[in-house]
Amino acid sequence: MFRPRIIPVLLLHKNGLVKTTKFGAHKYVGDPMNAVRIFNNLKVDELVLLDIDATTENRSISIDLVKEIGEEANMPFSVGGGIRDIETISKLTTAGAERVILSSYAIENLEFVKKAADQFGSSTISVCVDYKNNRWRKQNVYTRSGKYNTGKDLESVAIDIQNSGAGEIILQSIEKDGTMAGYDLDMIKKISGSLSIPLIALGGAGSISDIEAGYRAFATGLAAGSFFVFTGKYRGILIQYPTIKVYDFNER
Repeated sequence: MFRPRIIPVLLLHKNGLVKTTKFGAHKYVGDPMNAVRIFNNLKVDELVLLDIDATTENRSISIDLVKEIGEEANMPFSVGGGIRDIETISKLTTAGAERVILSSYAIENLEFVKKAADQFGSSTISVCVDYKNNRWRKQNVYTRSGKYNTGKDLESVAIDIQNSGAGEIILQSIEKDGTMAGYDLDMIKKISGSLSIPLIALGGAGSISDIEAGYRAFATGLAAGSFFVFTGKYRGILIQYPTIKVYDFNER
């Protein structure tokens, strides 16, 4: 029996964890270290932590926090937020992160992706690409927490990132973020078909059925935020990791 990587994504904001909807409407969901301990007990595959303030505040995710997480976490974890130099990557991996997740700076400076991949290996370098429709319904890549439209086409950016040496791409739909209405399956299928490196889908998962659908759209890994921290009609906060291992993902 086979299943893809199932990855909770935790968003760091002002020393706490939040969940956003379409990159806005921050809702506090708990303490980072407490969440890591709970996910330890739930035996998650891996964990992603993204500092959503870092880029706009011109800093990186906290090295001290990553070190603290590294000492606590029993699972592999990746971290991102404001990373824009080789020294920071070195400190984050030394602190315990298995991968670093580059985003705004890397998308605007592809040479940095190549330099990072050459020094640390492609398997250490992931790039998160945020996108949404522009006024002409074309999918453009956005940076700086979704505030800046690069004007670049999503597919061409993904291919350029792959060619620069990244080991995987996290494809995040801004319009699907926090909606729990399902992944952007058409776009996942389109972009995965253009790449030879792993593609992680993010944005919109609200059920195990959504996870399965994302896999059948040829995502290598399925990431989500709300799905793992909310429960019930009124979205009560409950950190969870449903028993997904019983599902057979062989058929696509």
